[in-house]
Amino acid sequence: MFIVKETFIAKPGSAGKLAKLMKESMENVKARVMLDYVANYNTIVVEYEVKSLAEFDKMLSEYKNMKPEMKAKMSGYTELYQTGKREIFQVVE
Repeated sequence: MFIVKETFIAKPGSAGKLAKLMKESMENVKARVMLDYVANYNTIVVEYEVKSLAEFDKMLSEYKNMKPEMKAKMSGYTELYQTGKREIFQVVE
């Protein structure tokens, strides 16, 4: 199993909107969307589990082919953040 952690630094005033969009875009995935409490300002973290890297790759492919209404909703989301990164951790069992 793997934990995928995507971290964004939102532009000032955009953190709440970006967090809401991230939550809506992850509706088919058991994900946690978190806003900074004690961290760098305007930080949003999206964290979810995948069973394998193949499952993660499938999710990325499905994202590219998302429904038109979701695509319209997500349009321009990249304008809401300054920088971002993705980390993938393997769970030790």
